[in-house]
Amino acid sequence: MERRIELPPLGPDDLPLHLLEVGCSGNFELITHPLPKHMTIPPLSTLPHGLPPVCLDLKAEVEKRFLRDPGWLPIYDVDDAFQDFTKVCKREVDVDSLFNAPLCPVHAELSVVRDPTTGMLLDFKEVLIEDTGLSAKNSLSLKRQPGPPSESLRGSNTNYPFLPAGMEELTLEQIMKKSGLEEDIDFENNLLVVAPGMKGGMDFSTKEAKTTKGEVNLMSLLETLDDIIDTPLEEKEVPQQEEPTKLPRTNSLEDLGIIIPRPSTSQPKANTPDEDKGDKKWAIPLDVASPCDDFYKRIPDPAFKYPFELDVFQKQAILRLEAHESVFVAAHTSAGKTVVAEYAVALSQKHMTRTIYTSPIKALSNQKFRDFKNTFGDVGLLTGDVQLNPEGSCLIMTTEILRSMLYNGSEVIRDLEWVIFDEVHYINDAERGVVWEEVLIMLPDHVSIILLSATVPNAVEFSEWIGRIKKRHIYVISTLKRPVPLEHYLYTGNSTKTQKELFLLQDATGNFLTKGYYAAVDAKKERTSKHAQSFGARNASHNTTASQDRAVWQTLLNFLSQRQQTPVVAFTFSRTRCDENARSLNSLDLTTSIEKSEIHSFLQKSLSRLRGSDRQLPQILLMRDLLKRGIGVHHSGILPILKEVIEMLFSRGLVKVLFATETFAMGVNMPARTVVFDTIRKHDGTGFRNLLPGEYIQMAGRAGRRGLDATGTVIILCKAGVHEMGDLHAMMLGKPTLLQSQFRLTYTMILNLLRVEALRVTDMMKRSFSENHRDTQTHEKRISELKKALSSLPPLDTEGQLSDILPYYHTITEMRYTTETLQQAVLESVNGLKALSVGRVVVVNNDQHHNALGVILQVSSDAVNRTFTTLIICEKGNEEPAENQSNKSSAYIYSSALFIPEGPCSHTVQKLKLSSISAITTKTLKVIPERIIDNYNKRQQPRFRLDPPGQAISTATQELLRLAEANPDGIATLDPVNDLHLKGVDVVEGVMRQRVLQDSLKNFHCIHSPTFTEQFARVQERMSVQDELDKLLFLVSDQSLTLLPEYHQRIKVLEALKYVDSTGAVQLKGRVACQISSHELLLTELLFENTLSPLAPEESAALLSCLVFTQKTQIDPHIPNTLQEGINQVLSVAQRIGELQMDCGIGQTAEDFVSQFKFGLTEVVYCWARGMPFAEIAELTDVQEGTIIRCIQRLDEVLKEVRQAARIVGDSVLGSKMEKASLAIRRDIVFTASLYTH
Repeated sequence: MERRIELPPLGPDDLPLHLLEVGCSGNFELITHPLPKHMTIPPLSTLPHGLPPVCLDLKAEVEKRFLRDPGWLPIYDVDDAFQDFTKVCKREVDVDSLFNAPLCPVHAELSVVRDPTTGMLLDFKEVLIEDTGLSAKNSLSLKRQPGPPSESLRGSNTNYPFLPAGMEELTLEQIMKKSGLEEDIDFENNLLVVAPGMKGGMDFSTKEAKTTKGEVNLMSLLETLDDIIDTPLEEKEVPQQEEPTKLPRTNSLEDLGIIIPRPSTSQPKANTPDEDKGDKKWAIPLDVASPCDDFYKRIPDPAFKYPFELDVFQKQAILRLEAHESVFVAAHTSAGKTVVAEYAVALSQKHMTRTIYTSPIKALSNQKFRDFKNTFGDVGLLTGDVQLNPEGSCLIMTTEILRSMLYNGSEVIRDLEWVIFDEVHYINDAERGVVWEEVLIMLPDHVSIILLSATVPNAVEFSEWIGRIKKRHIYVISTLKRPVPLEHYLYTGNSTKTQKELFLLQDATGNFLTKGYYAAVDAKKERTSKHAQSFGARNASHNTTASQDRAVWQTLLNFLSQRQQTPVVAFTFSRTRCDENARSLNSLDLTTSIEKSEIHSFLQKSLSRLRGSDRQLPQILLMRDLLKRGIGVHHSGILPILKEVIEMLFSRGLVKVLFATETFAMGVNMPARTVVFDTIRKHDGTGFRNLLPGEYIQMAGRAGRRGLDATGTVIILCKAGVHEMGDLHAMMLGKPTLLQSQFRLTYTMILNLLRVEALRVTDMMKRSFSENHRDTQTHEKRISELKKALSSLPPLDTEGQLSDILPYYHTITEMRYTTETLQQAVLESVNGLKALSVGRVVVVNNDQHHNALGVILQVSSDAVNRTFTTLIICEKGNEEPAENQSNKSSAYIYSSALFIPEGPCSHTVQKLKLSSISAITTKTLKVIPERIIDNYNKRQQPRFRLDPPGQAISTATQELLRLAEANPDGIATLDPVNDLHLKGVDVVEGVMRQRVLQDSLKNFHCIHSPTFTEQFARVQERMSVQDELDKLLFLVSDQSLTLLPEYHQRIKVLEALKYVDSTGAVQLKGRVACQISSHELLLTELLFENTLSPLAPEESAALLSCLVFTQKTQIDPHIPNTLQEGINQVLSVAQRIGELQMDCGIGQTAEDFVSQFKFGLTEVVYCWARGMPFAEIAELTDVQEGTIIRCIQRLDEVLKEVRQAARIVGDSVLGSKMEKASLAIRRDIVFTASLYTH
């Protein structure tokens, strides 16, 4: 068999080559000898009928195998295939299920009509139900159907959130607005008559009804009745139509369930006219000084009864809660803010609703769970790794979980009456502060807010922001009173001899005592000088040796325990320092034998839940020894279970001295008798600095137990030397830190909002605390005023000569702006100020003078508002600036012609601002400033008003007039670039632009029009209104948002990585990223690149530890090869994302992005997941035990997120692998349940 290949005819330079295909298998033969002309290639064959086909055509083979041979298809081998299939899906056959169709939502319901007086049932009527098709997948409304029970707690990432309060649903006008694709359909004309595929159709033409004579025409009868029937019907219909629109006034069924009548926040909004809106104050500060005498009258049956008399601020807060209002309570630690939270929980239990209590720190959540459980019983806890009693009426959770519940439309939100935010000042946290803001913005309208915070200076401003975005009043209750006043001391003792050196620095009433400070300095100095005499002078440094520290602590603690000042919290700003100080006190014993046995039995009971080997961990053995002597250590490196043991023993008063870091003051509500500061300097991640007033107050506030101590004692140690008095004063009496917005855009936030059409990311940005300065309501009120003003202005005349008046206005405005900028540059330069010295001739332009010459007599020394006292020539009679004189229109006719008086020349001396000096000339005059000014001032007095001007003034005036007459068309001026040598790019461009504008101004015709002045004034008036309007419209628009550029950059990143498409619709990758709370881009990329698939469960857990570990380590981990490859992949993906972010304009460098992933714990996690005991893994690294546990716990949360994400992608293998990894790390001491929850 052969096939010819047609070739083009041979050219003169072609070789005589022929190619012949032989057979079907693709063999070719090459014929190299030339063939005679007109002869074709012979059919070369070894067989008489050509070569046989070697193999089937590939296409034919595929057809035969896959399409024509049914035996190959598994469906024909039914038994085997089906057996496999049922094994895979384990299906129970239920034929009846085919008959079950989901019920169609009922579109109407029956309502009863009763007799208004007797209440008897008269009739039923059918009422249409609105919004029957709403579900969590298509609506933000509270009226939507509840989702499946499995999703009721956490929601689902395909659910819509409930509509956040303050975000308006689309109005009818916005819905009616047509997009470009929509067109109007005319239902009268050009209708299609025949449907596709049909022969006949409809005839829509109007036909006359045929009437036969003699028969009664019902139509005509009805027409006569129309008038009678119509009117009452219309009257009846109107109220019926109005009824459904009234329904949404109650925001949800939950609102109706609340017993207390609460004015719905949306009602006043509807009634208030626009005028009130602008001036509305949302934050209402309450006066804590005024007593609540009628408290028990107003609340005869409180939801919760306290065994003690409440403070005024607590009563005020409770009164507001009873009225279902939101409150912000700012008070010192231990002032009793928890009372407010407890009352809200009790109130919601009374109302059968729910409360969510959020706290920034997990430890605090656990403690609150224990306290509230003892008080209320029905309490649940949701943290990253624990879920207890989620049906409870009060749920305690971390803020991150509440955020995800809000985004995922959890059903819990329906029943929610209160959300309590504890420690609100945590909003200043750079890393997590944004979560608070997101939650506050996303809360629906029926939820009231309770904010509890330490004292902050801008509580009212912060509440105003919340009130504005939620459109509800927030009552601000701020109290500076401490239930137990504090006394602050300096301590300089360091031996038995000096142990009583305690100096009062600030008394209980808040007076700063310098006497105490100097006494401390003297005591310290005396000792140092003695020391210097015997051992030679030594540089006093900030740092002290361990033995000196030990002496100070030993002395101080002996002294305090003699004076019964324990328990003591000693704040030390370094974990190693805490450990060292505690260890060094090996001879100190502060407990009695009874206390020792109590501590011993409590420790045994608490640690009994640990495995045998875990009970022998070095840290536990060390701490056991310390605790028995009444000494404890509390910082993030301590094992969580030990931390809880220490907290519980401390609150019982069995731990006498607790060495703690700052987190103890932030998270744990356990007051002491005395607080000691090891130092007042701390390292904040970038460098050492003094404590801020807010930090100091927060920690010092732990001193003084309510009901036990008359005053709390705060002691600052002076180990090396006494601290500077200024530093101490600023720290003790300074203002605490303001609440500041840490709002930033995160990819999770953007994706979560993009997947819901009705919510826009720009709405979120507008409502953030960082955009609090945007007072949109006031702006909008002003905008409507300006629009009215604009429409009422007389029309402009732009005919004939005046046709170019608008371009003229724009040119002149730009000219003025350019000139002002140049003047500013001149004034700020050294040469410019030299030129503007006494005697310099300048050109003056202001409301009174137009291109008048003047000479500078005096320059003020004030650098900010510099003034120039100048002698200016003017018309006789125009010496004084008239009241409302405005020379603006002439100022706008640009001309360089100098002013020459028409009548006799007069003069005036005025203080000019730089803006009045339009040009600096090249000329100078010799003047005697003092004489001129004195003479002028003298002639201003009524007695000397008619005296002739002095010699000096006359000479100067004559000179100026001569100069003006000599250069009537303009005088030579100093050029900022050539003469004053200003070389800045802006200045050079400005000068060039100024010249171009000056030239272009000569070509306008409008200036020659007789009505120019009047018309120009009109243009000016209209334009000033228009400019203000444009500026306000910009401020109200999204374009003025500070974060808008970054938003566009992040959207670019998401588009480039295919998380969203060009229209902003969220793609599969984006849906996966929504599941992940931190490092969402990196994790999603790893998932889609199958980085985790080839790894074993313990390897993937080890690899993902880089997302949760943030510390530096000194020891390099030993890593198996497969893991090393994984690490390289993670780093390359991170590098790629980092570079993409930079390309899209985000400020973070790729190196910074990559460096946040640290692999110091990979080996530890790998070994732990493979079952190595904790004691051994703790030796693999220098990271402290507490930190390791915290990281593994957080890693478990990441594994859960990856498992969810894998399910969305459909990768069940990876999902089960993550589950295995999670099980492998969830064991022993790392996942021992908290003592607070069991």
